[in-house]
Amino acid sequence: MNKCFVGMVIAWLGMTTVVAAELPERIKAAGKVIVATQPVYPPMEYKDPGTGELKGADIDLGRALAKQLGVEVVWTETAFEQMISAVTTGRVDVIHSGMADTPKRRESLDFVDYMKSGPQFYSVVSRKNEFKTPVDLCGKTIGMSRVTLFPDQAIKWSAQNCEKSGRPPIVIFGTQSSADARTQLRQGRVDAVVQGSETLPFIMNQEKDTYFLIGEPFADVYQGIGFARSEVSVRDAYAAALKVLMENGEYRKILASQGIEAMALDAVYMNGERVR
Repeated sequence: MNKCFVGMVIAWLGMTTVVAAELPERIKAAGKVIVATQPVYPPMEYKDPGTGELKGADIDLGRALAKQLGVEVVWTETAFEQMISAVTTGRVDVIHSGMADTPKRRESLDFVDYMKSGPQFYSVVSRKNEFKTPVDLCGKTIGMSRVTLFPDQAIKWSAQNCEKSGRPPIVIFGTQSSADARTQLRQGRVDAVVQGSETLPFIMNQEKDTYFLIGEPFADVYQGIGFARSEVSVRDAYAAALKVLMENGEYRKILASQGIEAMALDAVYMNGERVR
């Protein structure tokens, strides 16, 4: 990130209040911001099975940010692989759906990062004695969502921890989503699964005595709110709104409500870099 740009952002984020005037006129006039989500990733975004209501940390944080900006948030369900094109073509204003901030995605998007995360292996408890450490997975078939970073991260981990020591590489089994990968695991089609560490405590609480974790997260990544690179004013308004929520404690309260406060950031980050 350009140092001059960072300095400008730091100075700009020195404000302690956010007003709707920071948003583009089209959003102010509409009184709403359209946000892409795929609600299949608890506790970040999911639907209450009884009511169909959207819930989760991303949902609560998205609503709090929109309120701070003086607009309403309108969620639009979007397939994860279509989210980048949806925001770059203007069909939605923002992506807020457990998306990792990566250099590749920064070719099309800017990110306001709001949480740290990492991929982690897990399996069913019936195989707990078989997989005592992550390297016990070498040569095994591992399920993971094909539209996430997990396949690339797992291949890199395998090269460093399996092939380098003469063990067979893991076999990647790409799925439509993390929920699909979990189904494949329960049905015995894969030996283990990779999923974001922020989601696993929720899943293990919902399905008690079903899964166990294998090691620690094997990579670090920031989760970010995504914006088209042309929409600088929207990005900056969200960054300032997030700063306010961090300072007044609402940000940590939202993450704590989902049991993921430990993954909170200590400051506003943009495109992976701290800006205050």
